[in-house]
Amino acid sequence: MGIFAIIGEEKTNVAQSVYYGLYALQHRGQESAGIVVNDDGIFTTHKSSGLVNDVFSRQSLENLGYGNMAIGHSRYGTLSTKDKANAEPIVVNHIKGRLAIATDGALVNAQELRHELELQGMIFHTTSDAEVISYVVTKERISSASIEEAVAKAMTRLKGGYCLLLMSPQKIIAARDQNGLHPLCYGKRENGQYVVATESCALDSVGATFVREIEPGEIVVFSVDEGIKSIKEHCGKSPEALCVFEYVYTARPDSVISGCSVHDARRRAGAFLAKAHPVDADVVVGVPDSGLDAAIGYAQESGIPYGIGLIKNKYIGRTFIAPGQSAREDMVRIKLNPLSSTVKGKRVVLVDDSIVRGTTCARIVRLLRSAGATEVHLRSSAPPFLNPCYYGTDIDSKDALIANNHTVEEITRIVGADSLGYLPLEDVYKLGEGGTCGGYCTACFSGEYPTEKPVCLKSKFDSKISENKNN
Repeated sequence: MGIFAIIGEEKTNVAQSVYYGLYALQHRGQESAGIVVNDDGIFTTHKSSGLVNDVFSRQSLENLGYGNMAIGHSRYGTLSTKDKANAEPIVVNHIKGRLAIATDGALVNAQELRHELELQGMIFHTTSDAEVISYVVTKERISSASIEEAVAKAMTRLKGGYCLLLMSPQKIIAARDQNGLHPLCYGKRENGQYVVATESCALDSVGATFVREIEPGEIVVFSVDEGIKSIKEHCGKSPEALCVFEYVYTARPDSVISGCSVHDARRRAGAFLAKAHPVDADVVVGVPDSGLDAAIGYAQESGIPYGIGLIKNKYIGRTFIAPGQSAREDMVRIKLNPLSSTVKGKRVVLVDDSIVRGTTCARIVRLLRSAGATEVHLRSSAPPFLNPCYYGTDIDSKDALIANNHTVEEITRIVGADSLGYLPLEDVYKLGEGGTCGGYCTACFSGEYPTEKPVCLKSKFDSKISENKNN
């Protein structure tokens, strides 16, 4: 998911700026989009299902009006949360005022918190973690002197991988979970406005100069009257665990995360692949878009020429984040077309960012063979996916992961390739070389989770009942 905020002294067309920011973050979520504008404490909202360009028209942006701050969201919904009602930001009116909230990531204790809140009389209108967080914050706000104090108290109860933007009538608050699983940064424009965004590419889109990343566990408060304040004492210290999939797939290649260019990280992955899985071939081809940088790295390291072998329809969204397998397969059919002049009669190295379910790469291998490729050697710039992700990626079960059910040789036959090679796990930790990141989450590859895993409420409460009966 992509989140974006802007705040300044003067009232401006902040909705337009947030629109540009969300447009730059469109790759992070294509299910829905929304903007909330704050004009002296009056919140005006527009959100709906669809791409940013579909949700917002010139008229809807004008209707949002002018203000001195605003927040926005582009949503990547998993299959279980695909609902128009889950579009963010969420606006909450409470006894001490109102707030708007936009989130990235997922909580591992969302079900427990939701159940607890429901028992206290809270009524939920969505299935999103954002509404759970909003209720936890508003509950703490009743007994807190400020909204940032309420957020700090709430964060001691929130477990998982998340970033959040919260807007009160006077402030924008940005926060990141204590492990720093997802990125968040801020910058400043020449007119004095501060801008907060998931990725640095969104700062560039509105002409903001990058200032710094928000640290894991940190709360940064932006206020017109009081300036910027950082709060770090509430969560304690935890090992940093940036989701390494940001470098592999999620982020845009022109972003910089933890001091490392995403493009350079992917090119480095390709070079590692060439060393680990060399092959005699005539051309290296990348799968657009996130496989292209790795393909360049493979070509540079191996000495095999790089070529454009697949043309992407730029008006189609990312297939990995389309909810549902049939939707992903339909999108592949209309998204990519092979360039026969590059691959005909050639032994092709096909570099993709990852192999999750196996259906997408099987389709692409068939496309290259139909265009005349004599051999297709598949290379993945990520290790095998073996475990579910609990932090916001739509991999909720081991069952659908092809590497869990088949050997490399079997997968090679299933996808129709001549050979298959994955990025070695030990090389994943080197992707951000030269950057500032203190550690990575590689749970989807290694099974080593930086937080506790989600608890199945039914099992938990069944155990309680059984325990009470025995006593």
